[in-house]
Amino acid sequence: MKIADRPIDAQHPPYLIAEMSANHNGSLDRALAIVDAAADAGADAIKLQTYTADTMTLDCDDHGFVIQDRDSPWHGRHLHELYNEAHLPWEWHRPIFERAAERSIHCLSSPFDASAVDFLEGLGAPAYKIASFELVDLPLIRVVAATGKPMIMSTGMATPAEIDEAVRTAKAAGNDQIVLLKCTSTYPATPANTNIATIPHLAAMTGCAAGLSDHTMGCGVAVAATALGAVLIEKHFTLSRADGGVDSAFSMEPAELAQLREETVRAWQAIGTVRYGDVAAEDSSRTFRRSLYITRDLAAGSVIDESAIRAIRPGFGLAPRHLDALIGRRVSRDVARGTPASWDLIG
Repeated sequence: MKIADRPIDAQHPPYLIAEMSANHNGSLDRALAIVDAAADAGADAIKLQTYTADTMTLDCDDHGFVIQDRDSPWHGRHLHELYNEAHLPWEWHRPIFERAAERSIHCLSSPFDASAVDFLEGLGAPAYKIASFELVDLPLIRVVAATGKPMIMSTGMATPAEIDEAVRTAKAAGNDQIVLLKCTSTYPATPANTNIATIPHLAAMTGCAAGLSDHTMGCGVAVAATALGAVLIEKHFTLSRADGGVDSAFSMEPAELAQLREETVRAWQAIGTVRYGDVAAEDSSRTFRRSLYITRDLAAGSVIDESAIRAIRPGFGLAPRHLDALIGRRVSRDVARGTPASWDLIG
C-alpha cells in the first residue's frame, strides 16, 4: 500500500502524521504555520478534520449533548458549541492543501459525512482517515472506500467483531488499502491504558497493516509501538501547548515531533532481523574479547602451569576454552611474557 508515492510497510520507517485537529485556534495563518512546523519536524503528512458542527451533532441541550465526564478536558461543554469552535472552515482547506504541497508533505483529512468526502475528493486528498468514533459508521466507510484511496481507520473502543465488520465493509466496496490504528479514546491517554501489544495481534487478526494513533504524552509509547511493528504513527500537533485550544493539552510541540521522527526511525532501524554472532561493524571489537596469554617468561622446554597462562584481554590468543589443553604441556621454544597463546608454542 502507498499514500501518494510513499510506501506504508515494514520495509520503511513509520509514516508519521501530525494531526492538526483544532489546534489552528480559529486562525488560518496559524494553521499554515502548523503545516510548516510539521514539515520542518519531519512529518510525512499533516491531517485535518473536515466537518461542521451541524454535520457532527444537533444544537440541543438534552441528555448526551453536554459532556458529563469530569475527567474530560471538555467537561460541561455542549457538543455543538465544541464542534463549532474546533472545526476547520472548509474554505481554509485549499490553502492548507497547497501549503502542504509546497512543503512536500501530504495533506490528509478525516471526513465525517459524505459531503466532506465529496469536498475532499475535489481537493485531491491522497488518503482518508476514519476516526475511532466513526468506525461503526458503515455507510461512511462505504463512501470513503468507494474513492479507491488508502484508508486509515482508528479502532478506539471497537471490539474485534466491529473491526472485522468495518474491514469487510471497506473490502466489499472494493478497497483493501487499509491501515488499522490501535487507539485509546481518552484525551490524553496513559501509557498503561494504551496496550500496544495489540498492534501485531491486530495485524495478524485482520491481515491489514497496523499502527498507532497515540494520545499519550511524549514519544516513548510511539517508539515502543514502532518496535512492535507499527507502520504508521499519528500524534496531535500544535505550535505551543501554552497557546491553549481544544486539543492543545495532549498535543506535541515542534521539537517533540522532531524527536519523535528521529526516535521512531532509530527504533525501526534497530528491529533488523534475527541474528546471532557479530556483524561487520563489530570486527574491530573482537580484539577486546578475552583470550589466553603467557604471563611470565618461559624457557624452551618449560611446563605451562597455571601461573604461566591466563585468560585476559586483548583477544589475539587462543580462546579460553583451550586453557585445560595447554596446562601441563611444554613450550618448544623460549616464550616471552605477553605472548598470545597458540598451538605453535608447544610444537
